Amino acid sequence: MKKIVVIGSNSFSGSDFIDLLLEHPEYDVIGISRSAEKSPLFLRYKRHQNPKFSFHRLDLNQDMPEIISVLSAFQPEFIVNFAAQSEVAPSWNSPEQWFQTNAVALAQLGNYLKDARYLKKYVHISTPEVYGTCSGNLLESAPVNPTTPYAASKAAGDLFLFTLVKNYNFPLSMIRATNVYGAHQQLHKIIPRAVIYIKSGKTIELHGGGTAVKSYIHIRDISRGELAAMEQGKNGFIYHLAPEKGISVRDLVKMICQKMGVSFEKATREVGERLGQDAAYLLDATRAKTELGWRQQVSLEQGVEEVVNWVNQNWNEIQNKPLEYIHKA
Repeated sequence: MKKIVVIGSNSFSGSDFIDLLLEHPEYDVIGISRSAEKSPLFLRYKRHQNPKFSFHRLDLNQDMPEIISVLSAFQPEFIVNFAAQSEVAPSWNSPEQWFQTNAVALAQLGNYLKDARYLKKYVHISTPEVYGTCSGNLLESAPVNPTTPYAASKAAGDLFLFTLVKNYNFPLSMIRATNVYGAHQQLHKIIPRAVIYIKSGKTIELHGGGTAVKSYIHIRDISRGELAAMEQGKNGFIYHLAPEKGISVRDLVKMICQKMGVSFEKATREVGERLGQDAAYLLDATRAKTELGWRQQVSLEQGVEEVVNWVNQNWNEIQNKPLEYIHKA
């Protein structure tokens, strides 16, 4: 058995990664998250009811001694960390909270793990937001140039981890993936929210006219890449996971409208741009493809259709859920 701890297990990405792990009988998995486990609507891994998974409700900011105790007792070969304050716009309101989770608590965890002899690989989930607005396809060697408190806090945490690599040979592999989406995602994210707004007859707001270019990649493609990095990634290396091309938010919403048989013009309206919105970030994923054998398998059209079907199938539950981001300090 391979022992794995997933930190941030209740997150969209963390929970899908656990779901993928539980498809493999050789993995023994512990999930750690600050919130209680959500319903199966948001946690796909609950379909397994697998005895080789256990959950601990612990907060990186409040319960570090308890987290270290769990790690010391379990002694995982692999730790994959998804935990973060991850929303961009709210990070302007309380930037110190983003730095506390994404940099300070991470430094505490890393300081312990650097001496953990049982650890073979620590996979850290970063973000391309650290690059800021850039042109062309970015390589992993691109300099960090954050433009929001969220991005700055993630960059600070990333840089700390690389000091551990340089001075302690810390077994780090880092993932920077583009815009992830899929069924079971938080409802305030653009793709499920657009579907819900259309079903509810609400108008979709296009910030800045929806001209910002994003690179949407299906959650399971990301999870496969993270698993490959965990098992095969080189120490001290960053791996980009991204599709071949981006799409503007405007064109994405048009696609959703077409799939749902509604008029784009009637379903949307243009509003002002968000503060710190990056015009585009397109990542070069050649390293993941050549070193990890990773490939995108789910097309955007397939993935969007999956989300539409998920919303339709779970509409009775979804329509009563809040659609806005709710900040938790």
